Amino acid sequence: MMPFRYTIAMNFYTILEEAIESDNIATKEKLTEQCFVYCSQNKLIDEPKEEAKIFQEPSYFHKCKIVQAKALKARKNFDTKEGLASLVHAIAHIEYSAIDLALDAVYRYPAMNQQYKLDWLEVAKDEIRHYRMLEELLKELGFNYGDFSVHAGLFDASMNTANNHLDRMAIIPRYYEASGLDVTPQILKKLDNKRKNPFVKKLISILNIIYSEEIEHVQKGDYWFKALCDLEKKDINIYFEILDKYNILDKHRPHLNVIARKKAGFSCSEIRLLGSVECSD
Repeated sequence: MMPFRYTIAMNFYTILEEAIESDNIATKEKLTEQCFVYCSQNKLIDEPKEEAKIFQEPSYFHKCKIVQAKALKARKNFDTKEGLASLVHAIAHIEYSAIDLALDAVYRYPAMNQQYKLDWLEVAKDEIRHYRMLEELLKELGFNYGDFSVHAGLFDASMNTANNHLDRMAIIPRYYEASGLDVTPQILKKLDNKRKNPFVKKLISILNIIYSEEIEHVQKGDYWFKALCDLEKKDINIYFEILDKYNILDKHRPHLNVIARKKAGFSCSEIRLLGSVECSD
């Protein structure tokens, strides 16, 4: 039998592909950990034998009913278990999607160095933990992942940017994940007067953990976006051209989180352009 490390070395990208395509969270967790351990011990990893796939469907395709975003029901009534579960499910779906996005960032761009790979494998490990916490709460409420409809917006965005690494870093961590920093405080505010409900109290605790760690994830995306700009000799303001290319530059952002975005690496000039809000350096 070949030594464990040699086996992983020979199959690093195959294992990543398997982790991305699996709809079993335990499998994703096991394979992600294997890749992280190997990568932390080896600066150089063999190039993949084949080009990265353009996935035709997300890994949750057989688990969830996928609909257009506009077809999703509004989540307003958090006083019932079903109403609260619909919110937990929506957040769990984002975290589940984020696992695959982080793994794909490693799988799809093999020329990047060890620190890049470790950063996104670490993000994947965080997202798995976030999903696990939400899935547990969902089950306590009497539901499972897949019981509510979802949309595939994040998956579509990742595949639409698959052939352009700079676009990927701009769109996924620096746009979609950064938007999560804007939204989470608003959700917490809505839940605050219901915290006597033990399920709501637990959700608030989970969201606070996710919020804190997502700032770090956006920081990583910001760092690698700027590193790629340097590598390609492009000004970081190309960010706005990229958002415009994907028709999301003019999306309304009513509650831009200036403090969190600054912590994550956004400049005040960027923040003002994104949301027409006050920001001081």
